[in-house]
Amino acid sequence: MRIFILALTFAAALFSGAFAQNRVVQIINDTNVTMTNFYATNRDQNSWGRDWFGSQVLPSGNAVNLNFDDGSGYCIYDFRALFSDGDEVTNFGFNVCELGSWRVY
Repeated sequence: MRIFILALTFAAALFSGAFAQNRVVQIINDTNVTMTNFYATNRDQNSWGRDWFGSQVLPSGNAVNLNFDDGSGYCIYDFRALFSDGDEVTNFGFNVCELGSWRVY
């Protein structure tokens, strides 16, 4: 019985650890133009969803911290950034649990 309880305790610790990971990522705009929109979605979504900036923008040379902890436990996200000059940058498979920043050049 003790082994079973210990195994359950260990499994619960592993499971809760996966959900407790830091999912804050610094988005860095190292381009010469303003980032006007930013979209991020976990790998199992079929659409980009909402613009994380809302009515804000990310000027050239600036950064913003975004928390991707939506309670789902996902670590792998796809990113999409749109810029004032019409350019677009996408990054598929970004691990928000292991990587603390995404720099766009």
